[in-house]
Amino acid sequence: MEIYFERLTKELLEKNNTLSYAQARTWIELLWEDFESTQAKAGRTYRGKETTEMVVRQLITHYGDKLHEFIATNPKYSHLLNNEDYLKH
Repeated sequence: MEIYFERLTKELLEKNNTLSYAQARTWIELLWEDFESTQAKAGRTYRGKETTEMVVRQLITHYGDKLHEFIATNPKYSHLLNNEDYLKH
């Protein structure tokens, strides 16, 4: 898993320079877990880490440059992502 998370974190950081490494890594882990748990709850067959990586990569491609804006509109994740220590200046 570490290889997948590290690769995706680097891709997100390339797309969004507002996020710190810790924030980007947290986003990757949240997106990964959300996709896999949603698939499981829906009763879908597990299609492997490669499929999850592909979906997370698509999310990075489409929304990666705006993820930092999501914190302000969704308090559910703000405690994980809205920490002044993580923000780049």
